[in-house]
Amino acid sequence: MKLVSFKVSTPLGPVVRVGAIHRSEIVDLNMAYVRMLADTEEAQPYRIAQAQVPSVMLEFLEGGRSTMAAASHALEHVTKLKDLRGPQGETIVYAGVGETAERLDRIRLLAPIPNPPSLRDFIAFEDHIAATSKRRGQPIPSEWYKAPVYYKGNHRTIIGPDQDLPWPLETTKLDYELELACVIGRQGRDVSEHAAPAYIAGYTIMNDFSARDVQFQEMACRLGPAKGKDFGTAIGPCLVTPDEIPDLGALVMVARVNGEIWSQGRFGSIHWSFPQMIAHVSRGETIYPGDLLGSGTVGGGCGLELDRYLKPGDVVELEIQPIGVLKTRVVKQEGK
Repeated sequence: MKLVSFKVSTPLGPVVRVGAIHRSEIVDLNMAYVRMLADTEEAQPYRIAQAQVPSVMLEFLEGGRSTMAAASHALEHVTKLKDLRGPQGETIVYAGVGETAERLDRIRLLAPIPNPPSLRDFIAFEDHIAATSKRRGQPIPSEWYKAPVYYKGNHRTIIGPDQDLPWPLETTKLDYELELACVIGRQGRDVSEHAAPAYIAGYTIMNDFSARDVQFQEMACRLGPAKGKDFGTAIGPCLVTPDEIPDLGALVMVARVNGEIWSQGRFGSIHWSFPQMIAHVSRGETIYPGDLLGSGTVGGGCGLELDRYLKPGDVVELEIQPIGVLKTRVVKQEGK
């Protein structure tokens, strides 16, 4: 499935729901499950659906395999129906990807998991660390080959697809970073590399925006990064379950700025795999559903390696199919 979080306008105000992309539409999975239960004459379809297929993403992920299976079954059920309404006339299917009026007027895609419990971003591509080390006149640290390393980012500044990024911190070197991320789907501790794939709920695109001048100033003190990255990380447009991507290594990763290709790479060039990252993070520490793990930048996948940086008004598009395109516009706020 291609899972999304979307905000829909209602007479009681905006509500955030979990959906699945089906063709060019978005199916409300909780309401689809309500409809499926009602069609089998279940006495309490709403109560059972909220427990089995929760309507918000973090609770949905906490439901694990049973929730995923129930949601998939409900999606299959409603896509065969002609009357696509809930038991009380509720909307189940919304015009979505590629559509205009209903999507713009009634719904908006958010980050697939708008509130991850944590954010860890790795530096797992050898080509990237080699290039950045060379710019500093240094070799790759030997420690990098001993275990996957990461920093903890700000999980409260997540932005979603087509959401503007305000120009941060008066930086003069704002950068994008082309990454794939995995989202944890099960709680675990001391997870082995062999068992780790079963802990992945899905994959999404990640843009780890960086203010390079701020970042390098603070990292000169041998801590960080912190302020140089904490202002915003974009993820989206959807969370694709592992069964939809049989070969991660074949994924092509592309970054465009104002329609021009700046970066292109292949995920298969990664040195440290997601199972290795999960095994490392969970060693003596518990991982939780919704935890976000970034791969780090693919080789050539940022402006730092190109000595080329973003400007106010630039539109950055990161594309990794079959996940889609993650689009962000950088905006300069008036008076700042």
